[in-house]
Order: sequence, then C-alpha cells, then structure tokens
Amino acid sequence: MCGIVGYLGREAAVPVVIEGLRRLQYRGYDSAGVAVLENGKISLVRAQGKLSELEKKLAARPLPGHAAIGHTRWATHGRPSETNAHPHVAGDVAVIHNGIFENADEVKAHLSGNGSRFSSETDTEVLSHLVHGALEKAKSLHEAVRKSLTKLKGSYAVAVVSERFPGIIVGARSGAPLIAGVGEGKGEYLLASDLPALLPFTRKVVFLEDGDVVELSSAGLTVTDIRGRKVRRAVTTVDMDPVSAEKGGYKHFMLKEIHEQPVAIANALAGRLPPKGPPFSFRKLRLRKVDRVTLLGCGTSWHAAQLGRYWIERLARIPCDVEVASEYRYREPIVTRKTLAIAVSQSGETADTLQALRLAKEEGAQTLAIVNMLGSTMTREADETVLMHAGPEIGVASTKCFTNALVCLLLVAIQTGLEKGALGPKEARAAIRELKHLPVLVEAALKLEPEIEKLAARRRGAKNFLFLGRGDLAPVALEGALKLKEVSYVHAEGYPAGEMKHGPIAMLDREFPVVSVMRKGPHLEKTASNLAEVRAREAPVVVVADPAGAKLASAHDDVVTVPETGDLTAPVVMTIPLQLFAYHVAVLNGCDVDQPRNLAKSVTVE
Repeated sequence: MCGIVGYLGREAAVPVVIEGLRRLQYRGYDSAGVAVLENGKISLVRAQGKLSELEKKLAARPLPGHAAIGHTRWATHGRPSETNAHPHVAGDVAVIHNGIFENADEVKAHLSGNGSRFSSETDTEVLSHLVHGALEKAKSLHEAVRKSLTKLKGSYAVAVVSERFPGIIVGARSGAPLIAGVGEGKGEYLLASDLPALLPFTRKVVFLEDGDVVELSSAGLTVTDIRGRKVRRAVTTVDMDPVSAEKGGYKHFMLKEIHEQPVAIANALAGRLPPKGPPFSFRKLRLRKVDRVTLLGCGTSWHAAQLGRYWIERLARIPCDVEVASEYRYREPIVTRKTLAIAVSQSGETADTLQALRLAKEEGAQTLAIVNMLGSTMTREADETVLMHAGPEIGVASTKCFTNALVCLLLVAIQTGLEKGALGPKEARAAIRELKHLPVLVEAALKLEPEIEKLAARRRGAKNFLFLGRGDLAPVALEGALKLKEVSYVHAEGYPAGEMKHGPIAMLDREFPVVSVMRKGPHLEKTASNLAEVRAREAPVVVVADPAGAKLASAHDDVVTVPETGDLTAPVVMTIPLQLFAYHVAVLNGCDVDQPRNLAKSVTVE
C-alpha cells in the first residue's frame, strides 16, 4: 500500500514527483525517496520518516533531470529506515515497488550465490538485481523487466529506470494498482499507484490491468503483456477532484477500506500458505511446548481475539483465554513459560495492550504480536511478530485491519496445530483451501452493498439495536454492534444469541430491531428458535445469513444472504454486511464517518 510516482517529460521531474507523492502520503509514511536520471546517470536521495524529511534533503541537494521515479513506503519486508527506503539501486538500475514478492528470499539466495551484494532487508531489492543482470542480454529495458518479473511470485506494482536507457520508464502491475498518465506537453507521461498523484498534472489516464507492462518514452506510451505481446488500453478522461481521488472515488475512507478487503486479505495470505512450509518462520517461539494461549486486545482487536480462540482451540487443541487488555494487567494472571501470549493491535502502540504484553513477558510467557504497523513498539518488544499487511487504514473505525487480524489469527492457529501435531495433513489442506478462496467470497459479499444500503434506509430511525450470534458468530455480532455505535452513534448491543433470554429480551418491542447472524452448523436451529422468541415480542428482525440460514428466516424479516462459505472462514465473510450496514446508517444520519466524535485511531494512553 505504498505510493509510486514516475515522471518523464520536459519539465523538471523532481517537483512533479514530490507533488504526486504528497498526494499519496496517506499510503505510506515510513520513508520516501527519489531516483532521477540526468546526463545518463542515476542520482538517488532517500530519507526515513515522512515525505517532509525527503524534501529537506532535496532542498539541500536539488536534483535536475527530466525523468524520475519516487516512492513513499509502508514497511512490509524490513524495518523503516533509509537503507530500506525505495528506490533500490543495483548497478545502473533503480526500482520502486508496491506489494510483496513471496519468493524473494529464495531468489536473493540464488543471486547472492552468483555474486550479487544486497544492502537492504527488503524484497524489492531482488528485482533491481534481476533487471541489472537481465540487461546484459536484453535488447531493451522493457524486455529486461518482463523477464525479471517472470522469476518472481506475488503481488506488485513497479517502476524501473536504467542509465542504459535514460529516456525510458518501465512500469508493470499484478495484484497492485498502477495507472499511467498522458501529460499536457508533448512526450510527457506519468505513472502512479493511485489517481490523486496524477490529477494535478493530467486528467487523461490509462488504467493498467494485471499482467500489463508499460513503457513510457518520448516516442509514446506502449503496453504489452508479460510475454511482450502488445495490448490495447484506452486513454480515459477522468472527472474527479483530488480530494475524492485520494479516497479512490469513494465518499469516505471507511468505505474505501471496506472495499479494499479482498486485496488486503490476499496480501495477508501472500507467501504464508503451506504446503511449502508453515505459515511463519518463528525462530524464538517454541510452539510445541505451549500448553495455554492467552489472547490480549482492546475493542475491535478484542473481538478478533475471541474468534481466534475458537480457531486455536479447534485446530491446535490448546486451552485459550481471551483477555480485555485493560483488565488483564490489573489482576494477577496465571502465566508460565508454556504460556503463549498473543497481543492483537492495529497500531502496535495501544497502551493497555502493550502493558498487558509486557506483563505476560515479565511473568515468563512466550510473546507474539499481531499488528499492522512494522516498527511499532509491540514489534520490537514481542518475541515474534505477524504483520497484518492490511496497508494504511485512515478511517478511525477499523474494518480491513479487523478482517486481516482474523486471517492472521487463523494462520497462527494452523501453524500451532501443525507444530503440536493436533492438525492432520487432510484438515490442514482443507483450511488452506478455505483461505485461498476467502478473497473471492469477500468480493462477492461486497456486491451486496446496494441491498444493504436500502436496508439501512429502512432501519435508520431506530434508536437501539440488538446483535445476536452463536458460536463463532457471537464475536461477529459484538463487532457489528461496535461498528454501528462507533460511526452512527446509535445504541447497539452485541450478545451471544443463547443469552438473549437471560436479560436483553426484556428490552424488545416494535421499535427495537434485532440483527442476527446465522449459518449452517450445529447452532442454526437454536438461533432460529431465538429469533422466534424475538418475533413473539414483535421486534423487527434483520437476518444476515448463508443460504441455509436464510431459509429459516420469516417472510417478514429483512434478509441479507451471503455466499456459501467454508466453516472456518464464514465469520470473516459475514462481517462484511455488518460493516456496510453501520457505514450506511452513519451516512444517512449525517455522521462524520471517518473521524467519529470522541474516538482516536490509536489509543496510546491508559
């Protein structure tokens, strides 16, 4: 989720690239850099931190030139540092990259064996070495980039320049966005990972597709597939203001991030699926010796942890506790050296969760952090880290970080089960199949948005909601209620469905809607029975269900039917309609969706 900008034309390139990067700062702010071609030589300037740090360096060392590539980084492989900042240079080649090369370590080992020397911890640097080597035989930079990319696996958007071809920029994409721009001046072209970077300079763009390789030169813009066969891509004139473009055309960042979930989940899975090996290369954790897992989190992360408990106990057959981090640290928890404490936090800086993690570690527990921010305090203090790879999440109410946390927890459960010997090969393969199909199912659930928007319009006047779910859908109900509260300021409670008759049923009447999530399985009939009790009190019912659950709904219920899902990943898919429902109720109520009152993105105080 980093920012890419390239410029080729008659204007000074650096100011154009910097202005474009400024419009993409929300996509990455761990480090930034530019590479400029002038008189056949590459000049490189990089800086750790926000774009302003790079600008300070450029003020002291202006770079002339009419062709340049620039990058703002959201760290994935390698900590935030100037050394790990893009562009990466090998010989006479400079490269910038968004995405993840899954086989980077394997390629790096091969290249190192042939004499290549690496200076960073990133996966991106392997591409610069591959292209540099390919140029020995290739007839063009375009050919060298194409041949190099065939040796790499994963998702990418890249831009490449070389001293041997000073009037050319080559870009390519697969699984990560990349857009070409046709400038106003003759022979002027741009490249960017998102529209906002292009709009100050042109409204004429070419939306590249997966597998495309584009060459920008004074002679024009040429697009081929990865084999070098020319393809046609239309030049489109976009009618969009820069502020809307930062949100990808969505009205709010929250909605954009809800729709980014298929790609975010794919990024979380990239390079982590067996049978090539376990999902993670844990060197400091002794999972075989773990006899108890404690999950720590706050708010949305606490809900994710509750789902994690279901998976860990089911797949690894280990007792698992879920603790509200702010409570855990103020009592005397029982911790041994065989305890694995897992902290879940989007920012990796949540004060209560961090202190709870520290307490568990002090008491002798093995520690693991599941976070979205590389370089955060938790990544430095935990024994091991699992990155969510969700990319920047601007909306205060977490959406894609919740679902990516779930994916990471399921992967940890699979790995623990494999290492403990509790998960057999057949069961592991079934779990992996579900995960591989998950992005497609989430994409299908997102297509229900028009239906959910109408549902929100029908229910927006309600002052209270009760969300119900059983088993592994109980945490989904809790999260659905929290999202509605956070962004719409409507009172909502999440409850295990079986607990409804032990108190909450007293509140139900015609003005108190009940939202129930339900799916096939051992809890389906019992959940349907709970809904019969709700209807007997004349409370409106909203059902979010798979096809089996939808069949049990009444003709008078509002029903949203998600696609058929796997048993393990169903809670992830069923979260999507609840996110969309909360968003659209909030919009209809005129709320500030991206920055709800009284809330902060990262709670770094107790």
